Amino acid sequence: MLVNAKAQIHVLLQNPILIACIFSWFSAQFIKTVIKLFSGRVHSMSELFELLLWRTGSMPSSHSAIVACLCISIGLHSGFDSDVFVLALCLYLITVRDAVGVRRSSGVQGRVLNILGRALDEKDLVSYTPIKEVQGHSPMEVVIGSLLGFINGLAFSVL
Repeated sequence: MLVNAKAQIHVLLQNPILIACIFSWFSAQFIKTVIKLFSGRVHSMSELFELLLWRTGSMPSSHSAIVACLCISIGLHSGFDSDVFVLALCLYLITVRDAVGVRRSSGVQGRVLNILGRALDEKDLVSYTPIKEVQGHSPMEVVIGSLLGFINGLAFSVL
C-alpha cells in the first residue's frame, strides 16, 4: 500500500497541469517580490522570503494566476465542454470575485478600524488591539494575474 501511495505521489508531481499551476503561482509571487524590491518596500531578508513564498495582495494576483492557469490547462487537456472544466471555471470566478470584492473590502474596513482604534487608544478612551488587515486585489492586479496564469497554462499545454 505504501509503495502504491509513493507511486501515486510521483505521478501527481509529474502532472503537467499541477506543474503549470505551481509555476504560475511562483511566477506571480516572483514578479510581486521584484516589484516590491525595486520600489524599496522590502526591509529585511525574512520579508523578502515571506513575499516570495507566502504574502498575499499586490501586483499581480497569485490567486488569480493559479486558478486561471488551472482553468485554461484543464480546458485544453479535458475539453472546454467537460465537467471538470466547468468546475475549474466556477472556482476561477469565485476566486476572482473574492479577491476583488470580499477580501478587498475587508482589508479597507480593517485599515479604517485600526485607524479609529489607534486614535481612541491614544486618547485613553478604549484599549485597542489592532486587527489583521487582509489585503485584497484591485481589478487590474486580478486581470494581470489572470493573464499571467492564462499564458502559463497555454504555454505548458502547448509546449
